[in-house]
Amino acid sequence: MTENREQEPDENAQEPAVPAEAESATWTLVRDVAVLQVKLLVDGFRDLLLVPASLIAGGLSLARRQGGRPGPEFYRLLAVGKQSENWINLFGALEHSPESADTEAPDAADIDEIVARFEGFVVDEYRRGGLTKQARERIDRAIESLRRHAG
Repeated sequence: MTENREQEPDENAQEPAVPAEAESATWTLVRDVAVLQVKLLVDGFRDLLLVPASLIAGGLSLARRQGGRPGPEFYRLLAVGKQSENWINLFGALEHSPESADTEAPDAADIDEIVARFEGFVVDEYRRGGLTKQARERIDRAIESLRRHAG
């Protein structure tokens, strides 16, 4: 008689070794995910600060006109913001992406291009005397009021 026994796992047997390259890639991914989370928090905090700071800097630029032109405060703030964007380097982990990953961004309009198109539309409407003319007059009055209050 032959007994049909299930084989018990050999306690001394080792699991197949994971190649060092695969293990390294795994830890790189874990690190990159964690670093992205920190960068997103820093980027969000920066954006949270930039909202009121840009409004204040824009107001100061309008109020502190020099030679009839707005002051430089707003654009100085933009320069600091751009520098912080480079420092944060939100998507820097792309340098670790595997060759099989499609990391090419699609060719799509950026926000500046979309705003330019919208602005063109608004200017055309303004020239035709549409509703945007009233909005422009209100904005002009608000800017003039800021200038008067700034002295």
